Amino acid sequence: MSDLTPESVLQLLADFKDPETGRGVQKMDQVREVKVDGQAVKVTLGLTSWSAILADEVTQHCHDFLAERLPAGAKIEVQTAPHERPAEPIGQIGLRAKSVIAVGSGKGGVGKSTVATSLALALCKAGSKVGLMDADVYGPSVPHLLGTNERPVAVDKRLQPIEKDGLRLMSMGFLVPKEEAVVWRGPMLHGAITQFLKDTDWGDLDYLIIDMPPGTGDIALTLSQLLPLTGAVVVCTPQEVALLDAVKAIAMFRKVKIPLLGVVENMSYFLCPDNNKRYDIFGTGGARAKAEELSAPFLGELPINIAIRQRGDDGQTSGNLDDAQTAGYFEQIARQMVRNIAREHERAPAMPSLPVL
Repeated sequence: MSDLTPESVLQLLADFKDPETGRGVQKMDQVREVKVDGQAVKVTLGLTSWSAILADEVTQHCHDFLAERLPAGAKIEVQTAPHERPAEPIGQIGLRAKSVIAVGSGKGGVGKSTVATSLALALCKAGSKVGLMDADVYGPSVPHLLGTNERPVAVDKRLQPIEKDGLRLMSMGFLVPKEEAVVWRGPMLHGAITQFLKDTDWGDLDYLIIDMPPGTGDIALTLSQLLPLTGAVVVCTPQEVALLDAVKAIAMFRKVKIPLLGVVENMSYFLCPDNNKRYDIFGTGGARAKAEELSAPFLGELPINIAIRQRGDDGQTSGNLDDAQTAGYFEQIARQMVRNIAREHERAPAMPSLPVL
């Protein structure tokens, strides 16, 4: 490129993709400003709150993208600014969420709810608008993990989600006494999940994280019929007996046409605080190897961590994102999950809404 002008830089940016839509930032009116002063180039990109957790990466990628295409010696500065893009209604119920993500597991006790809650908190901390729906009707644990027992109120016949730690929440745990068992058959479960999605005033969301019940029940089928899910995350532990059930969960999501965003291995190892020695209590690398075998993305490992367990017991799971060490675990996994979604957006930029039947 011989002439360095704002117009020539804009022309290059036509090929730089927005992670949310998979389309060029110029086409989506996200190039706020281009300044050229001699060899100095300053670009301001508008990024939506959906992309918040990737903001630093997008800035660096744009810098590298321009550095490869501009004349040698060009001094490039890239910065981002907020860019509003409301969510379009999706599915039969008109939910206004840009990405709907199910977090499931093949069996209980693997830390699925802790992972779902902490991923939601990581996205929220980065600046995204996040809802967390506890679809584990038989054993709702999100209220306890976040330390809230409020009851939702109805306004204009719509339930108002409980707001805690920046998240918008809905759970069966808010609607029935803590000690009371929910004994329901399939149709009643379907009705509850439909009500949580349709009759809750979620507002405009970047992400709705759905904490699924463990196992391979029919709630995944219900969700797939109600709205187009962006994808699913499967949580498991490293030992073979847990991986057998995780394989079934992956098969379930694939059977109902829900894309797999990745596998998280929880309780991967224990790092002893006394001597900093690593102990692979449940074996090591099982989930990563199984994900590779099944051509599934691997999102990352989470160690057995005393602080994470204690915060969950105390209703202070939000503290996982205030502690630099534990925050790093969850932010890394959330970032990789969103990267995987962004790659899918590049392959299929326009996500159609399902018609109302």
